[in-house]
Amino acid sequence: MSTPIRFFYRGAVREAGNVAPTQTVLQHLREDLHCTGTKEGCAEGDCGACTVVVGSLEDGELKLKAVNACIQFTPTLDGKALFTVEDLQQADGALHPVQQALVECHGSQCGFCTPGFAMSLWAMYLKQESDGQLREPTRCQIDDALSGNLCRCTGYRPIIDAARRMTALPPAGFDRASVTAQLQALQRARLQDPGAVYSHAGQTFHAPRSLDELVAARAAHPQAVLLAGSTDVGLWVTKQMRILPDIIYLGHVAELKTVRELGGFIEIGAGVSLEDAYAVLIRHYPRELGEMRQRFASLPIRNAGTLGGNVANGSPIGDSMPWMIALGSQVVLRGPQGERALALEDFYLGYQVKDLQPGEFVQGVRVPLPQQSANSGVAFRTYKLAKRFDQDISAVCAAFALTFDGGIVKDARIAFGGMAATPKRAAQAEQALIGRAWDEEALKDAMAALAADYAPLSDMRASSSYRMQAAQNLLRRFWFETRSENPLPAEALNAFAAG
Repeated sequence: MSTPIRFFYRGAVREAGNVAPTQTVLQHLREDLHCTGTKEGCAEGDCGACTVVVGSLEDGELKLKAVNACIQFTPTLDGKALFTVEDLQQADGALHPVQQALVECHGSQCGFCTPGFAMSLWAMYLKQESDGQLREPTRCQIDDALSGNLCRCTGYRPIIDAARRMTALPPAGFDRASVTAQLQALQRARLQDPGAVYSHAGQTFHAPRSLDELVAARAAHPQAVLLAGSTDVGLWVTKQMRILPDIIYLGHVAELKTVRELGGFIEIGAGVSLEDAYAVLIRHYPRELGEMRQRFASLPIRNAGTLGGNVANGSPIGDSMPWMIALGSQVVLRGPQGERALALEDFYLGYQVKDLQPGEFVQGVRVPLPQQSANSGVAFRTYKLAKRFDQDISAVCAAFALTFDGGIVKDARIAFGGMAATPKRAAQAEQALIGRAWDEEALKDAMAALAADYAPLSDMRASSSYRMQAAQNLLRRFWFETRSENPLPAEALNAFAAG
């Protein structure tokens, strides 16, 4: 039985019952609802022209997040609220402070990208408002909020000026209580539905509401595509034009959205967004993961994508896997036979090949908590090399974790992305360090051993020789930061900090 898609938009509950399960939210807005303020630029979540804000209830609280409408599928809106640039107009017809600031600061020329910028700024405005006080955002906050928005003609200075100006204008209220009540009513209605299946023209969209329902749906539809944040699967449709007959959506499974500490690990469910996952992780690893979190895609992508999805995708250039492998993280799998955990490095058997038994899926990941003792310590760092600082795919991603005992390397875990068909440890380099003092001689031996560990390919992001030299130099950088004598602060080795 097919259930309708119900979501709150422009003051009313909308029902979509005649759309393809892989129709994007952007297509639904422009083609079905005839709300054309939201624009299509890249259709892959890179330019931000399609930015919208989606509201959902999490533990009874309204959460509002900017996402890319061009890669989100319409059925994922079920039970949520959608806000577009059309919603910014005030009841008296006046412009919202975000829009007024863009006008006053000359933040728009051709205007094509402006709706996306306005929605990213509105999401930041609402976050400031929810904190209880509107205040001028910092440059770092502005850069982070706009990291997913591309402007080709205005230039960013006027837009940044508008971001600062908007909080100085007379405030515009947002009725959170009303939206929360609407979503609570939608949730109650959804619980009365006979099933969580939406189908149209031979395509089926399953939306299980519990872990047990997910296990059953996966067993019944082993060839179905698992959908979490749609930041990768969305491109299969918009760029590769794939037909996906069956989809199993993880977004309504509450058990996959939990974060807890368990036996020396932080266990993060596969449905936890990248933004929320990194927010937890950097509380434990602020220096080590702070920049990685900032450089991991854009804020709209981090709001939608999940850490579990990044792991399950298993891309050789995924930024999460190297540091997780270096720390000794585990992947938790769930299937008809129950739950099992294995070391993340053992999960990847080959390019896009994972150790998954029939009916299994990624339930979550376990990241070790930092551990230090009086006589030993762990030095951990991760680095990303890419052509751009923000929202770019890595050429090389490196992670190093050395355990010391009295100045001697007791254990070494080194992992790279972009150097092989899978995220992979550097076994030869590790052996070159274990049992030795962490000095320049050991460093040089480990750097040389990297050539035996990897045979990187050349592609549009980097040549093979560049990747090898960069990997070796990143190991040297790690040594500069962690050597026993005169270690250098990270700022001394960071070109952006120096700039």
